[in-house]
Amino acid sequence: MTAQPGPRPRPVPGPARRRELHLNAFLKPPGEFLAAWRHPNTAADAGVNIRHVIELARTAERARFDAVFFADLVGVPFADQEVLSRVSVVNDSFEPTTLIAALATATSRIGLIATASTTYNEPYHLARTFASLDHISGGRVGWNLVTSLSDAEARNFGLDRHVDHELRYERAAEFFDVVTGLWDSFDDDAFHHDQTSGIYFDETKLHRLDHRGKHFAVTGPLNIPRPPQGRPVIVQAGSSDSGRALAASVADVVFTQHADLAGAQAFYADLKAATRAAGRDPDDVVVLPGLSTIVGRTLGEAEDKLDRLTSLLDPRVALADLAYWLGGVDLAAHPLDGPLPDLPPSNQSQSAQRAIVERARAGGLTIRQLAQQRARDIRTVVGTPESIADHIQECFEGRGADGFNVIFPYLPDTLDDFATLVIPELRRRGLFRTDYAGRTLREHLGLPRPPSRWAAP
Repeated sequence: MTAQPGPRPRPVPGPARRRELHLNAFLKPPGEFLAAWRHPNTAADAGVNIRHVIELARTAERARFDAVFFADLVGVPFADQEVLSRVSVVNDSFEPTTLIAALATATSRIGLIATASTTYNEPYHLARTFASLDHISGGRVGWNLVTSLSDAEARNFGLDRHVDHELRYERAAEFFDVVTGLWDSFDDDAFHHDQTSGIYFDETKLHRLDHRGKHFAVTGPLNIPRPPQGRPVIVQAGSSDSGRALAASVADVVFTQHADLAGAQAFYADLKAATRAAGRDPDDVVVLPGLSTIVGRTLGEAEDKLDRLTSLLDPRVALADLAYWLGGVDLAAHPLDGPLPDLPPSNQSQSAQRAIVERARAGGLTIRQLAQQRARDIRTVVGTPESIADHIQECFEGRGADGFNVIFPYLPDTLDDFATLVIPELRRRGLFRTDYAGRTLREHLGLPRPPSRWAAP
């Protein structure tokens, strides 16, 4: 049935919420570090070892993480075959929406977040996929909305180069509007399944979208009931001006990264203000900076773990990774023991390029030194459970974060260490839950269930 939506209703304000620390587990089997697969305690085939990934998700669920998260690329980032042959995660990893469907049946409470690109997908497909996943999981799904990164991805979809940065974000905003409109195709109580009367659903509670925009023409309706959460949790990770604007308008969770507390606090304040200016409650956006940890019972033990890990990285891979995050530049054309050259703005991740250039300039680093230092991720905190809990508490209570997107350099060890050493310390300080209070990911995150655009104001 076609109708015109009225003014979009907003959730009725309730009592002030108590701030709770949120922890998301960023799982990139066998680990975030590019040489993690070489560590003797990892499963080298972890990217396509479903039993291994299930155990990682169950470990995170036992520790009461809000969610597990899986990143994705729809292409391989390294053109050099010799470099490509020395890394794991871009060569053999599950497509994430397929993976979280499997994890939904192997877990019962933890949230499940998958990445999907708005540049190289169509809205109807993704709306149907994530609505299906939300039903399969009982309301535990999130969509990490990305615009993709590289020319290598574009060439898998009939293009010679990646779509321009600003155009990608313009398309992403319209993509979001179409997807969320499709999720509202049926009212929450539309389906009767009345076998006696023969009425399957109430035809007055079906709404056709009839979207006609610059990038998409989608009639609808979506052929699945409204998701259990109203809409799956929307995650966004762009830190450029366009990325921040999109996050302030649509995101429930924002992934970000910062080198220090002052940078985290500035981003946090800016994003919350932008959210308010967009007509939204700033408490309805959960800011989770990246935090990579290596934990030891002593500082020396933790540093030994890091040294052992970084010794496994081939210098050619480190240099290729640096070039990739700088925007796909050819660093071989410049002296490795010379300074980083001036670079054109990246059409991949502008915020990543800016952070790396600022780090190089501030430290007077050569290209070789910068590649070596990036092996020790600036997001990585190395220390004891107490010192890592101190770091988390300072940033959380200092309004630099609502929690963290916890990154694991190699798996399963760093997840196990965080779960058994750091989380008990956070609980001892009264910062983190001892059990889930609800069943959906929105409930874990303290977020309201969005009403349908067709609901009465």
